[in-house]
Amino acid sequence: MCCPFSLSPARPVLGFGAALLCAGFAGPVRAEGFFEDSSARLESRTVYFNRDFRDGHTSAAQGASKREESAQGFILNLQSGYTRGTFGFGLDALGMLGLKLDSSPGRSNSGLLPSHGQDPRGSEDQYAKLGLTAKVRFSRSELRYGALLPDLPLLKYNDGRLLPTLFNGALLTSRELQDLTFTAARLDRYTARDSTDAQDIRVHCKNKRYACNTTADHFDSYGVDYRFNERLSAQYHYAQLDDVYRQHFIGLLANQPLGSGVLKADLRLFKSADSGAQRAGSIDNRALSGMLGYAISGHTFSAGWQRMNGANSMPYLDGSNPYLVNYVQVNDFAAAQERSWQLRYDYDFKALGLNGLSFLTRYVNGDHINVPGSAQAGREWERDSELKYVVQQGDFKGLNLRLRNATYRSNYEKFARDTDETRLILSYNFSIL
Repeated sequence: MCCPFSLSPARPVLGFGAALLCAGFAGPVRAEGFFEDSSARLESRTVYFNRDFRDGHTSAAQGASKREESAQGFILNLQSGYTRGTFGFGLDALGMLGLKLDSSPGRSNSGLLPSHGQDPRGSEDQYAKLGLTAKVRFSRSELRYGALLPDLPLLKYNDGRLLPTLFNGALLTSRELQDLTFTAARLDRYTARDSTDAQDIRVHCKNKRYACNTTADHFDSYGVDYRFNERLSAQYHYAQLDDVYRQHFIGLLANQPLGSGVLKADLRLFKSADSGAQRAGSIDNRALSGMLGYAISGHTFSAGWQRMNGANSMPYLDGSNPYLVNYVQVNDFAAAQERSWQLRYDYDFKALGLNGLSFLTRYVNGDHINVPGSAQAGREWERDSELKYVVQQGDFKGLNLRLRNATYRSNYEKFARDTDETRLILSYNFSIL
């Protein structure tokens, strides 16, 4: 069990935060009290994960031909209120427990459970982690320090298996000005989704795009989100992984009634470059990612387009999800020089009177990939489907069932293996307090 606290200083965040907090642009938020506003929720997750590598190889280089495990997870989320006064203080806690239901040495390393590595016993029978977060609030600004689940364009925590990734550091969120949200963060450690040990923050090394041991002292992020009106909002964020890379992000979200439906647009632009000592080497990437959709009578028809420019793939932190429209169940379609497009269809069965039932299917195709050591351009595609149902009433109201299926294929097996994947997820939230 680990408690991902760090004593590393967060002076850039705290200094700016103190100045902003003292400005007091808006009136204080009413606080009932530390105990009066407290809450406790327990989430139960049962996950079955099956990833079948269709290349048929089993070797030290390629790894197992199949990963198949099931596990039970529990996430206890304790949140205090704030003490009364000009400055309110509070303390939150996240407790997580994962239990093995089914596994074997030849089918382990699915990401659900910690792996023994070369140990013939395969995955651990159980694991647990604890995160504590101190928080202070003034007016409409909040500073949190400790265990974090950041959900920012340049750092979105991964929650794709049994337990989420925990990051450690400081996060300031300020909403002093109407329709504007300012965020600033400094993070220095993270605990992976299938691990109990906090480790140095690092760049993600999917398909060996970057060296897997490229760590950094800290990760800084600053951002502004502005809502012009109910139909248009914009974002600008900047982040830097110390001595590895720096990154700019601009995003636009828009919706417009059109006929009997609504037209939606989502545009995301990233610019990444190496930073400081260039621990990951030279980095040059510009990523354009966009989605256009039309929703009508329960149907949503969408088309996406994504383009990687520059010599390298788009960098992002290990343990996080890249904020790309073509980041889907298995792949991110963010390889060097890659061009990809997506077609997607969603249906909400509420239109037929079946509340809580929804379906999606999508197809993503990428090409023009610069494959290291090969003169041939890489190609890949992925097809996903998901059926989801949330029980609407009765003793099991809120019970969430999801069936997800994916098929992935490429022409460069050395870096990306052909995959058929199925995930079955059963989750339920209990309100304890």
